Amino acid sequence: MKVSGKLMRKLLIFALIFLLVFVIVEVSLRKLFGFGEMSILFQQDAAFEYIAKPNQNKVRFGNKVVYNEYSMRSLPLTDKKECIILGFGDSVINGGTLVDQDSLATTITENQLQNRIGNGIRFLNISAPSWGPDNCAAYLNKYGSFNAKMLVLFVSSHDAHDNMTFEKVVGIHESYPEQAYPLAVLEVIGRYIKPRVMNVINKKKTDDLMINKEGIQFNSGFDFFKNFAEKNSIPLLVCLHAERVEVEAGKFNSEGEEILNYCAKNNIPVISGLQIGENIGDFVDHIHINEKGQARWAKAWYQQISESVKSCQ
Repeated sequence: MKVSGKLMRKLLIFALIFLLVFVIVEVSLRKLFGFGEMSILFQQDAAFEYIAKPNQNKVRFGNKVVYNEYSMRSLPLTDKKECIILGFGDSVINGGTLVDQDSLATTITENQLQNRIGNGIRFLNISAPSWGPDNCAAYLNKYGSFNAKMLVLFVSSHDAHDNMTFEKVVGIHESYPEQAYPLAVLEVIGRYIKPRVMNVINKKKTDDLMINKEGIQFNSGFDFFKNFAEKNSIPLLVCLHAERVEVEAGKFNSEGEEILNYCAKNNIPVISGLQIGENIGDFVDHIHINEKGQARWAKAWYQQISESVKSCQ
């Protein structure tokens, strides 16, 4: 079938318009939101399931996101002698791509301590989405304490029984990409549109937090941190973040109470989100906190942390 010249011109114009629109959308997604090569990439780990790949410095949704050579959400360590506090936790303390590097509670506190004591103070953020205390303990066991002056374990109620299963998620679950998407459009489709369409088709909601481990035993990470701190004479502070439903109820659920009871029984200092006045304005969803929430925690733990680094002066 012979195609007329007029039809060919129309097809060519349509193709050029489509290409132009595609280029505009692709460039906009990359430059304005950081899709594509600015994805935060993950890697599997035999000790603690998964972690962000080391040495990432990206801008996502307008927020700076940095991971250093040890996959900490912190600036690189230096060769100089540093006075270190280690902060462990999950996506709440990590902040994800919705919180700028400078607005993290750990960064805020680090900067405050540096201004008061000196540039050698570091508050290192060791965290990953859906990590429980046992993930954090495995990291501490693998890399050691970096001669830390203090350990801070940041948890939520669900961490009481959120045990590791080593279910493979890196490169499989859309929230844990192993390599960057070649096109920003493909990331939007594969990571955001497709999962939501499948949820509608399957009439179910996927848990993007990956808190689905259904552990029975109390998380072994709590005992590891307690024993490690005692053996090495390092102060340990547990911070129990209140989820939105707990803030609304004004009390922790049974798992949160289990964590508080554990800390009381073992004489572990604990700061709770309800104690410091976490409120609805601190949340971006049912569990994660915004910059206001990060600043609240930075203020809450500052005094106890500053006491532990007095010897660095």
